[in-house]
Amino acid sequence: MNPPEFEYVAPKTVQEAVDLLKVRGEWAKVLAGGQSLIPLLKLRLASPALLVDIGKVPGLDYLAESDGHLRMGAMVRVADLNRSALLKKKYPAIHDASGVIADPLVRNLGTVGGNISHGDPANDLPAVMLASEGEMAATGSGGNRVIKAEDFFTDTFTTALAHDEILTEVRVPVPLPRSGGAYLKVEQKVGDFASAGVAVQLSVDRASMCTKVGIGLTAVGPTAVKAKKAEEAMLGKQVTDRVAVAEAAALAADAATPTSDIRGTAEYKKRLVRLLVARGLKRASERAGGKE
Repeated sequence: MNPPEFEYVAPKTVQEAVDLLKVRGEWAKVLAGGQSLIPLLKLRLASPALLVDIGKVPGLDYLAESDGHLRMGAMVRVADLNRSALLKKKYPAIHDASGVIADPLVRNLGTVGGNISHGDPANDLPAVMLASEGEMAATGSGGNRVIKAEDFFTDTFTTALAHDEILTEVRVPVPLPRSGGAYLKVEQKVGDFASAGVAVQLSVDRASMCTKVGIGLTAVGPTAVKAKKAEEAMLGKQVTDRVAVAEAAALAADAATPTSDIRGTAEYKKRLVRLLVARGLKRASERAGGKE
Protein backbone atom coordinates (compact mmCIF):
# COMPACT_ATOMS: atom_id res chain seq x y z
CA MET A 1 0.00 0.00 0.00
CA ASN A 2 1.25 3.48 -0.82
CA PRO A 3 1.00 6.43 1.58
CA PRO A 4 -1.33 9.36 0.86
CA GLU A 5 0.14 12.50 -0.68
CA PHE A 6 1.96 14.89 1.64
CA GLU A 7 4.33 17.83 1.53
CA TYR A 8 7.94 17.33 2.58
CA VAL A 9 10.24 19.95 4.10
CA ALA A 10 13.76 19.49 5.46
CA PRO A 11 14.50 22.54 7.65
CA LYS A 12 18.08 23.46 8.53
CA THR A 13 17.42 24.63 12.11
CA VAL A 14 15.27 23.55 15.04
CA GLN A 15 13.56 26.95 15.06
CA GLU A 16 12.62 26.62 11.40
CA ALA A 17 11.12 23.20 12.13
CA VAL A 18 9.18 24.57 15.11
CA ASP A 19 7.81 27.44 13.00
CA LEU A 20 6.53 24.96 10.40
CA LEU A 21 4.83 22.89 13.10
CA LYS A 22 3.20 25.98 14.59
CA VAL A 23 1.80 27.12 11.25
CA ARG A 24 0.56 23.72 10.09
CA GLY A 25 -0.67 22.54 13.46
CA GLU A 26 -1.65 18.93 14.01
CA TRP A 27 -1.52 18.22 10.27
CA ALA A 28 2.27 18.27 10.43
CA LYS A 29 4.46 15.44 11.72
CA VAL A 30 8.14 15.35 12.61
CA LEU A 31 10.27 12.79 10.75
CA ALA A 32 13.47 11.67 12.48
CA GLY A 33 14.70 8.19 11.58
CA GLY A 34 11.34 7.28 10.07
CA GLN A 35 11.37 3.68 11.31
CA SER A 36 8.02 4.10 13.09
CA LEU A 37 6.32 6.82 11.07
CA ILE A 38 6.99 5.55 7.54
CA PRO A 39 5.31 2.15 8.13
CA LEU A 40 2.27 3.98 9.52
CA LEU A 41 2.18 6.13 6.38
CA LYS A 42 2.40 3.10 4.10
CA LEU A 43 -0.48 1.45 5.95
CA ARG A 44 -2.39 4.76 5.94
CA LEU A 45 -2.69 4.66 9.70
CA ALA A 46 -1.26 8.19 9.67
CA SER A 47 -2.08 10.85 7.10
CA PRO A 48 -0.12 14.05 7.79
CA ALA A 49 -0.32 16.85 5.28
CA LEU A 50 3.30 17.82 5.97
CA LEU A 51 6.40 15.90 7.00
CA VAL A 52 9.06 17.98 8.74
CA ASP A 53 12.31 16.04 8.36
CA ILE A 54 14.80 17.09 11.07
CA GLY A 55 17.50 14.79 9.71
CA LYS A 56 19.38 17.71 8.16
CA VAL A 57 19.33 19.86 11.29
CA PRO A 58 22.95 19.97 12.53
CA GLY A 59 23.94 19.44 16.14
CA LEU A 60 21.33 16.87 17.20
CA ASP A 61 23.52 13.76 17.04
CA TYR A 62 25.76 14.14 20.12
CA LEU A 63 26.30 11.63 22.90
CA ALA A 64 28.29 12.81 25.92
CA GLU A 65 28.29 13.43 29.67
CA SER A 66 28.06 16.99 30.97
CA ASP A 67 26.61 18.79 33.98
CA GLY A 68 25.85 15.57 35.80
CA HIS A 69 23.91 13.97 32.96
CA LEU A 70 24.36 11.73 29.97
CA ARG A 71 23.05 13.86 27.12
CA MET A 72 21.81 12.27 23.90
CA GLY A 73 20.78 14.40 20.97
CA ALA A 74 17.46 13.38 19.46
CA MET A 75 19.10 12.32 16.18
CA VAL A 76 21.59 9.89 17.73
CA ARG A 77 21.10 6.57 15.96
CA VAL A 78 20.25 3.49 17.98
CA ALA A 79 23.26 1.74 16.45
CA ASP A 80 25.49 4.49 17.88
CA LEU A 81 24.17 3.70 21.35
CA ASN A 82 25.10 0.06 20.89
CA ARG A 83 28.62 0.96 19.74
CA SER A 84 29.25 3.28 22.67
CA ALA A 85 31.88 2.10 25.17
CA LEU A 86 30.63 4.75 27.62
CA LEU A 87 27.11 3.31 27.62
CA LYS A 88 28.32 -0.26 27.94
CA LYS A 89 30.37 0.67 31.01
CA LYS A 90 28.18 3.21 32.84
CA TYR A 91 24.69 2.96 31.32
CA PRO A 92 24.23 -0.75 30.64
CA ALA A 93 20.40 -0.64 30.61
CA ILE A 94 20.50 1.76 27.64
CA HIS A 95 23.20 -0.33 26.00
CA ASP A 96 21.20 -3.54 26.51
CA ALA A 97 18.08 -2.00 25.00
CA SER A 98 19.92 -0.59 22.01
CA GLY A 99 21.03 -4.09 21.05
CA VAL A 100 17.55 -5.62 20.97
CA ILE A 101 15.57 -2.87 19.23
CA ALA A 102 14.19 -4.38 16.02
CA ASP A 103 17.02 -5.43 13.67
CA PRO A 104 20.31 -3.95 12.42
CA LEU A 105 18.65 -2.17 9.49
CA VAL A 106 16.24 -0.38 11.82
CA ARG A 107 18.93 0.35 14.40
CA ASN A 108 21.13 1.97 11.75
CA LEU A 109 18.38 4.47 10.87
CA GLY A 110 16.22 4.65 13.99
CA THR A 111 16.90 7.48 16.44
CA VAL A 112 16.73 7.99 20.18
CA GLY A 113 14.25 10.83 19.75
CA GLY A 114 12.06 8.87 17.39
CA ASN A 115 11.94 5.77 19.57
CA ILE A 116 10.91 7.79 22.61
CA SER A 117 8.63 10.46 21.14
CA HIS A 118 6.60 7.93 19.13
CA GLY A 119 4.95 6.95 22.40
CA ASP A 120 4.64 3.27 21.52
CA PRO A 121 4.37 1.21 24.74
CA ALA A 122 6.15 -1.64 22.91
CA ASN A 123 9.23 0.47 22.14
CA ASP A 124 12.20 -0.36 24.34
CA LEU A 125 13.76 2.96 25.37
CA PRO A 126 10.72 4.44 27.19
CA ALA A 127 10.91 1.83 29.97
CA VAL A 128 14.64 2.48 30.31
CA MET A 129 13.95 6.20 30.68
CA LEU A 130 11.42 5.50 33.43
CA ALA A 131 13.84 3.25 35.29
CA SER A 132 16.75 5.69 34.89
CA GLU A 133 14.92 8.92 35.83
CA GLY A 134 15.34 10.22 32.30
CA GLU A 135 14.27 13.67 31.15
CA MET A 136 13.21 14.94 27.74
CA ALA A 137 14.23 18.41 26.58
CA ALA A 138 11.76 19.94 24.13
CA THR A 139 11.87 23.07 21.99
CA GLY A 140 8.65 24.72 20.85
CA SER A 141 7.13 28.05 19.92
CA GLY A 142 6.84 28.83 23.63
CA GLY A 143 10.53 28.19 24.27
CA ASN A 144 12.38 25.31 25.89
CA ARG A 145 11.23 22.99 28.65
CA VAL A 146 12.28 19.74 30.31
CA ILE A 147 9.78 16.94 30.90
CA LYS A 148 10.40 14.08 33.31
CA ALA A 149 10.00 10.61 31.81
CA GLU A 150 7.29 9.85 34.33
CA ASP A 151 5.22 12.74 32.91
CA PHE A 152 6.19 12.29 29.27
CA PHE A 153 4.28 9.15 28.27
CA THR A 154 0.62 10.06 28.62
CA ASP A 155 -1.24 7.45 26.54
CA THR A 156 -0.74 4.98 23.71
CA PHE A 157 1.18 6.75 20.90
CA THR A 158 0.72 9.98 22.87
CA THR A 159 3.26 12.05 24.77
CA ALA A 160 3.35 15.35 26.62
CA LEU A 161 4.86 17.08 23.57
CA ALA A 162 2.66 19.83 22.13
CA HIS A 163 2.03 19.75 18.40
CA ASP A 164 4.58 22.57 17.90
CA GLU A 165 7.31 21.03 20.07
CA ILE A 166 10.27 18.89 19.06
CA LEU A 167 12.16 16.54 21.33
CA THR A 168 15.74 17.73 20.98
CA GLU A 169 17.63 16.02 23.81
CA VAL A 170 17.28 13.06 26.15
CA ARG A 171 19.01 13.24 29.54
CA VAL A 172 19.84 10.58 32.12
CA PRO A 173 21.53 11.36 35.45
CA VAL A 174 25.09 10.10 35.77
CA PRO A 175 24.80 6.99 37.98
CA LEU A 176 25.95 7.04 41.58
CA PRO A 177 28.93 4.90 42.57
CA ARG A 178 28.05 1.21 42.89
CA SER A 179 25.24 1.46 40.34
CA GLY A 180 24.15 -0.93 37.63
CA GLY A 181 21.37 -1.43 35.16
CA ALA A 182 19.88 -4.01 32.85
CA TYR A 183 17.23 -4.37 30.17
CA LEU A 184 15.70 -7.73 29.32
CA LYS A 185 12.86 -8.67 27.03
CA VAL A 186 11.22 -11.74 25.59
CA GLU A 187 10.29 -11.69 21.90
CA GLN A 188 8.83 -14.41 19.72
CA LYS A 189 11.48 -13.91 17.07
CA VAL A 190 14.53 -11.71 16.59
CA GLY A 191 13.52 -8.18 15.68
CA ASP A 192 9.97 -8.49 16.97
CA PHE A 193 8.29 -6.27 19.51
CA ALA A 194 8.48 -7.62 23.05
CA SER A 195 5.92 -9.89 24.60
CA ALA A 196 7.20 -8.13 27.72
CA GLY A 197 10.32 -6.23 28.68
CA VAL A 198 11.83 -4.91 31.90
CA ALA A 199 14.36 -2.16 32.62
CA VAL A 200 16.12 -1.97 35.98
CA GLN A 201 18.47 0.68 37.33
CA LEU A 202 19.77 0.48 40.91
CA SER A 203 22.42 1.57 43.36
CA VAL A 204 23.70 -0.48 46.30
CA ASP A 205 25.87 0.11 49.34
CA ARG A 206 28.81 -2.02 50.42
CA ALA A 207 26.45 -4.47 52.13
CA SER A 208 24.50 -4.93 48.84
CA MET A 209 21.62 -2.94 50.32
CA CYS A 210 19.50 -1.29 47.66
CA THR A 211 19.73 2.48 48.14
CA LYS A 212 18.06 3.51 44.90
CA VAL A 213 16.06 1.60 42.31
CA GLY A 214 13.99 2.21 39.20
CA ILE A 215 11.91 -0.36 37.32
CA GLY A 216 10.24 0.24 33.95
CA LEU A 217 8.06 -2.17 31.98
CA THR A 218 7.66 -2.54 28.21
CA ALA A 219 4.60 -3.72 26.24
CA VAL A 220 2.38 -4.48 29.24
CA GLY A 221 0.17 -1.40 29.41
CA PRO A 222 -1.17 1.53 27.37
CA THR A 223 2.17 3.26 28.01
CA ALA A 224 5.53 2.18 29.36
CA VAL A 225 4.91 1.43 33.04
CA LYS A 226 6.87 2.64 36.07
CA ALA A 227 6.51 -0.05 38.72
CA LYS A 228 6.52 2.26 41.75
CA LYS A 229 5.37 -0.23 44.38
CA ALA A 230 8.01 -2.70 43.25
CA GLU A 231 10.66 0.02 43.54
CA GLU A 232 9.49 0.91 47.05
CA ALA A 233 9.58 -2.75 48.07
CA MET A 234 13.26 -3.09 47.13
CA LEU A 235 14.52 0.07 48.83
CA GLY A 236 16.51 -0.77 51.92
CA LYS A 237 16.55 -4.47 51.05
CA GLN A 238 19.53 -6.53 50.06
CA VAL A 239 19.52 -7.47 46.40
CA THR A 240 20.53 -10.97 47.46
CA ASP A 241 17.35 -11.31 49.54
CA ARG A 242 15.25 -13.74 47.52
CA VAL A 243 12.07 -12.94 49.44
CA ALA A 244 12.45 -9.20 48.79
CA VAL A 245 13.21 -9.77 45.12
CA ALA A 246 10.20 -12.09 44.76
CA GLU A 247 7.96 -9.50 46.41
CA ALA A 248 9.21 -6.74 44.12
CA ALA A 249 8.75 -8.97 41.07
CA ALA A 250 5.18 -9.79 42.11
CA LEU A 251 4.37 -6.11 42.65
CA ALA A 252 5.77 -5.26 39.22
CA ALA A 253 3.54 -7.93 37.68
CA ASP A 254 0.58 -6.40 39.51
CA ALA A 255 1.43 -3.01 37.96
CA ALA A 256 1.28 -4.53 34.46
CA THR A 257 -2.02 -4.36 32.58
CA PRO A 258 -1.27 -6.32 29.41
CA THR A 259 -3.82 -7.51 26.87
CA SER A 260 -3.89 -10.89 25.18
CA ASP A 261 -2.69 -10.84 21.57
CA ILE A 262 -0.53 -12.77 19.11
CA ARG A 263 2.46 -12.38 21.45
CA GLY A 264 0.81 -14.13 24.37
CA THR A 265 -2.02 -14.05 26.86
CA ALA A 266 -2.26 -11.38 29.52
CA GLU A 267 -1.50 -14.00 32.19
CA TYR A 268 1.61 -15.15 30.31
CA LYS A 269 2.88 -11.57 30.01
CA LYS A 270 2.41 -10.95 33.73
CA ARG A 271 4.44 -14.08 34.44
CA LEU A 272 7.13 -12.79 32.13
CA VAL A 273 7.25 -9.51 34.03
CA ARG A 274 7.69 -11.35 37.30
CA LEU A 275 10.52 -13.46 35.86
CA LEU A 276 12.27 -10.61 34.08
CA VAL A 277 12.18 -8.26 37.08
CA ALA A 278 13.86 -10.90 39.25
CA ARG A 279 16.50 -11.52 36.58
CA GLY A 280 16.92 -7.80 35.93
CA LEU A 281 17.50 -7.02 39.61
CA LYS A 282 20.12 -9.78 39.77
CA ARG A 283 21.93 -8.65 36.63
CA ALA A 284 21.85 -4.96 37.60
CA SER A 285 23.18 -5.74 41.08
CA GLU A 286 26.00 -7.85 39.64
CA ARG A 287 26.98 -4.96 37.41
CA ALA A 288 26.83 -2.56 40.38
CA GLY A 289 29.04 -4.65 42.65
CA GLY A 290 32.42 -3.20 43.36
CA LYS A 291 31.99 -0.05 41.26
CA GLU A 292 33.32 2.98 43.12
